[in-house]
Amino acid sequence: MYLRTTRRRNKDGSEVRYFALAENSRHPEKGHVEARVVHSFGRADKLDRAVLKRLVASIRRVLVEESGGPAVEGRSADGIEIEAVFELGVVHVVKALWEQLGIGAAITSRIATQKLKAPHLAALLAMVVQRLARPGSKLACHEDFLERVWLPEAKDLALGQLYRALDLLAEHGDAIEREVFWNSVDLFKLDVDLVFYDATTAWFETDEEDVARHEWRGLQFEPLRKRGHSKEGRDNDPQIVIALAVTREGVPVRSWIFPGNTPDVTTVQKVKDDLREMRLGRTLFVGDAGMYSKANLEELAKGAGGLSGISCTGDELIMIFRRPGGGLRREWRTGPWPWPIRVAAFSTPFRPGASLR
Repeated sequence: MYLRTTRRRNKDGSEVRYFALAENSRHPEKGHVEARVVHSFGRADKLDRAVLKRLVASIRRVLVEESGGPAVEGRSADGIEIEAVFELGVVHVVKALWEQLGIGAAITSRIATQKLKAPHLAALLAMVVQRLARPGSKLACHEDFLERVWLPEAKDLALGQLYRALDLLAEHGDAIEREVFWNSVDLFKLDVDLVFYDATTAWFETDEEDVARHEWRGLQFEPLRKRGHSKEGRDNDPQIVIALAVTREGVPVRSWIFPGNTPDVTTVQKVKDDLREMRLGRTLFVGDAGMYSKANLEELAKGAGGLSGISCTGDELIMIFRRPGGGLRREWRTGPWPWPIRVAAFSTPFRPGASLR
């Protein structure tokens, strides 16, 4: 149980903080840990501080009675002064994964190649830890989060250094992502014969879209924040499209960011080209009905024998085959299906009409 602080930003730009007594508990159905508010103290600027002081005093009184010693302000029962308390749990886990997955090594090699002196590695580690522990902005990471956790290498980082570390990902992010993926394949003994792909949207609290293209160090960046069909029901807000391809175990293969006005169905060409560059070998591409179009069916069948793509809806399964003499064969099978569908191993090419089991 702990004192939880939440923030809300008003339309005029001002920020309001709220205090609440909360505890973390595991959701019985969803399986993840979530915060449950036991008691709300209301707005921080209208809080009766005496209430908190009485609560602290009552807790201290119980602890002192159980220990049998006198209460000493700011000190433990054995006289050890507590100067500061830091969170370590999430940091410890993230740093272990950071090393085992080769993320730190992949970033370090690019830093060494570029002969960079800025603390990009520490800055990127700090932002990854924050994203997993307390998602927030770079400003929140610098002003609040790094003060809470035990991460000595990031203790003296300036806010500008967090932003500049992202330049390294803009220039070398694709190569780092590929290296980390193949490290994951070796570490977890993954099968990469089946790739699931989907896309979603993320909106921004702004009225302005991005307009101009941006060129930086020979790289071209398209304007990303655009209005389009929002999967969150916010069509009036600029957004981006985030796409992800994962293995059958759910391990990420590659991620993409597209302009917010990009229809899902038009992303398949780019995704297939990038996956082909990774030399995954014979792979079955699975997407939902939003990826289904004649052009995509033809693209997925290029350069692949046997079954090359599946599009699934709640009651229909569309399978794409390549005819021996060229062209495409498509089969529609109606359900309902006993989800999840299990795809048979296909070390040998599928025969037209072959079934999934």
